[in-house]
Amino acid sequence: MNKKDNYYMNYALEISPQANCIKGKVGAILVKENKIIAEGVNSVPNGIKPCTEETCIRKKLNLKSGENQELCFVVHAEQNALIDALNNKVNVKGSTLYVTKQPCIICAKMLINAGIKRIVYLKAYPDKYSEGLLKEAGVEIEKYEGELANETNGIRS
Repeated sequence: MNKKDNYYMNYALEISPQANCIKGKVGAILVKENKIIAEGVNSVPNGIKPCTEETCIRKKLNLKSGENQELCFVVHAEQNALIDALNNKVNVKGSTLYVTKQPCIICAKMLINAGIKRIVYLKAYPDKYSEGLLKEAGVEIEKYEGELANETNGIRS
């Protein structure tokens, strides 16, 4: 890990509280040529009310993290970062994704086809297939082991 990795991961962590998922807050940024080109957090689609403890379908069905992802209404942070880039007509090919949770298999497939070259994640995600798929496609994936800013800097560690 280098200083730039520290900066970008801390930035992804800093935006994660903007997420409106009750099961977890995930932040993601895309970086290309040392510039942040897009960002996203996990949230329900525009115009849809965020889930509550009572209305979360994952909680109602007692689904574990990593299971039946298609049943969740939330758009993952990685997907929202790709959508942000698309909406701003930014080419993501060759960029690096910094994300606070390891991508799932659905996000992995999207990231591969978008041409993401490297993924740095903070926390593991219980998806036994995504990392293998990313590696097979030639995407570098690594767990972040650098420093995290503390609460006094406005970033949760």
